[in-house]
Amino acid sequence: MAQPNESRPVTISDVQQLVKKKDEIEAQIKACYELLESQKGVGMNEPLVDAEGFPRNDIDLYQVRTARHNIVCLQNDHKALMKQVEEALHQLHAREKEKHAKDEAEALAEAMSQNQSLPQAFAKVNMVTPGSPASISGLQVDDEIVEFGSVNVNNFQNLQNIATVVQHSEERPLSVTVIRGGKKVHLGLTPKRWAGLGLLG
Repeated sequence: MAQPNESRPVTISDVQQLVKKKDEIEAQIKACYELLESQKGVGMNEPLVDAEGFPRNDIDLYQVRTARHNIVCLQNDHKALMKQVEEALHQLHAREKEKHAKDEAEALAEAMSQNQSLPQAFAKVNMVTPGSPASISGLQVDDEIVEFGSVNVNNFQNLQNIATVVQHSEERPLSVTVIRGGKKVHLGLTPKRWAGLGLLG
């Protein structure tokens, strides 16, 4: 007999079908036990012969035998069915787990590809003085600088490069690109004289 998990993946409705079958078998077993009970409380093991070894005439022997036989068969079916239910549930959980792992892997891969598509930074902001031109433009501590005017990762040698650009751009807006929280952010920064040191702060 083909089990539901052989040809295609197990679904919730497969499990529900199996549980329904299990309930039906349990109801049949109960009915058989009730029948035995109605026969003077004969269970599964009571003798069907009297003290002299003759078949008992106070009970319906055929009904008792049939009920006992059915109980044994139904209990075997029940056992096999419970195993199927267990396997089906196991498969469902395994698939859920697999799907969850796959979703996580995809999310991770997507995050990685986004990171790969981000340009490379050549400097990191470690301080922004409140009220300075840098602060007013929206520059934040931990921003990673990708482009500062004409300076980028390809031509950057040292911070003197930035200082030169700043000096040549006093009072003129500079295009600055930073990476903040894994995203590219564009800022307009105008170097100018202010109450503090330098033209940026």
